Amino acid sequence: MRTTKLSNILLLAVIAALFFIPFLGRVHLFDWDEINFAECSREMLKLDDYTRIYVNFKPFWEKPPMFFWMQSISMKIFGINEFAARFPNALCGIVTLVVLYLIGTRLYDKKFGLLWALAFGGSLFPNMYFKSGIIDPWFNLFTFLALYFFILYNWKRNGFDKEGIEKKPVYYAVWSGIFMGLAILTKGQVALMVFLLVLGCYFVYNKFKIFFNWWHALLFLIVTTLVTVTWYGYETAKNGPWFITEFLKYQYRLFTTHDAGQAGFFGYHFIVLLVGCFPASLFAIPAFFKARYSSRYDKDFKMWMLLLFWVVTILFTIVQSRIIHYSSLAWFPISFLAAYSFYKWDRKEMEYKKYVGVSTTVLGGIIAVALLGVALIALNIKQLIPYVHDTFAQANMAADVNWSGWEGIVGILMVVTIIVGLRQLKKHAFLNAAATYFIGTGLVIFLAAAIIVPKVEKYSQAAAIEFFEQRQGEDCYVTTLGYWSYGPFFYTHKNKPVNQSSYDENWLLTGAIDKPAYFVTKVDRVDNYKQFTLLKELYRKNGFVFLKREVLSK
Repeated sequence: MRTTKLSNILLLAVIAALFFIPFLGRVHLFDWDEINFAECSREMLKLDDYTRIYVNFKPFWEKPPMFFWMQSISMKIFGINEFAARFPNALCGIVTLVVLYLIGTRLYDKKFGLLWALAFGGSLFPNMYFKSGIIDPWFNLFTFLALYFFILYNWKRNGFDKEGIEKKPVYYAVWSGIFMGLAILTKGQVALMVFLLVLGCYFVYNKFKIFFNWWHALLFLIVTTLVTVTWYGYETAKNGPWFITEFLKYQYRLFTTHDAGQAGFFGYHFIVLLVGCFPASLFAIPAFFKARYSSRYDKDFKMWMLLLFWVVTILFTIVQSRIIHYSSLAWFPISFLAAYSFYKWDRKEMEYKKYVGVSTTVLGGIIAVALLGVALIALNIKQLIPYVHDTFAQANMAADVNWSGWEGIVGILMVVTIIVGLRQLKKHAFLNAAATYFIGTGLVIFLAAAIIVPKVEKYSQAAAIEFFEQRQGEDCYVTTLGYWSYGPFFYTHKNKPVNQSSYDENWLLTGAIDKPAYFVTKVDRVDNYKQFTLLKELYRKNGFVFLKREVLSK
């Protein structure tokens, strides 16, 4: 039995690796977050300082260091490149699917464990984010595990009818604290906020009965603090409270204001989760309603997942900043509920509703049309330029990108997945339908990452990034004008500035510079800098204008 379980884990890990690792370095990192975080990790290595985070060699207090430690280790192994920046999340993808398989197997059986892993790995955004270089996949996993171990603590302490929970309650409380500490070290105190809100909602659901021991709750907080103090405490002791104070101020500001480009309508996160977590999001809907429960823990764990979903979506609906990955923790309950629907349908413990197949077909059809549309529009993109009135967008569209038409195979695969999956739903072959929808969607994302995303990127940022790369090893200054980018730091492999005046844009444009200065701006903004007569235009490409200022001879 143990050998079979191990072989299943290894097989799942290998399959996950084949889905998540290939093509990690095929496309440049994207502004802002991917390049921002990779640059923080690169500067960790450059400065040999792993306790304080920097970007552009200035303190960066927006995030704790856990993810940057992971990236810096990856860069030590693989070099300063896109693959290294994204590899930690590919590893997170493998770990996450194995963890969900193990938890699902413990909760129900191997069938449910596999369904949960499939639902998570075979949905759009959860899959895509394991190919990214942003913080959230690890943060979400740590936060979810903290909640999971607290659920086990609750079950052990309150005599739930679940076999296999053999340790004492204190064991689960400690592990919950460890993972909460790791979550806080990854992205901040929002992990504890979500955790406590979920517990508070469960307290209400539990008719205001205390379901934990106060000493165990104190132990949880002590363990969480001990984990987090490895950075918070060390940083404060070493450098004083300024950095941590600025970090806490930033965390508060995130919840009370939004930055430019981060506003959105009230139902933003519900739409993001519906589309971004396709197809799991639609299969999860029936599980929001009552079902025939096989045990007390069956009902209880589902309630925990429902509470987690509603806390995350409502909390980040209230938060002023609207960013896609803010609600990404909800992917765990959504994928659980999707697996739950398939599992209960297969066991005839929940009635299949035709609206699920219809809505999945409609939304899947829209996604398929969008994928096919990308290939069709790309083949005719230059003919569309006269109909676009944005100068920068027009220049983007004029990029020389080779499209063969075969890119449409991604959309065709989505169509095949929808048709075959729907037929299996109609036959009530629910396990086959689950495999079709989730594996098919996973393959769609795999192919899109390989053949569509690199070509699309050439229209957006590739020209600028390539220019930055050409400056590597050159003793010069490189910056942008009229827009912000982290590209000039990461892709030039920028060294720590010797002359602090180089941080001043006006000095670079008009001052007595001591080495050549390169500037990148956009075609719709270059006229704003015509008065700087010392700037020489080098060339234009895909909407970007590249300028240079030479050192004046004495």
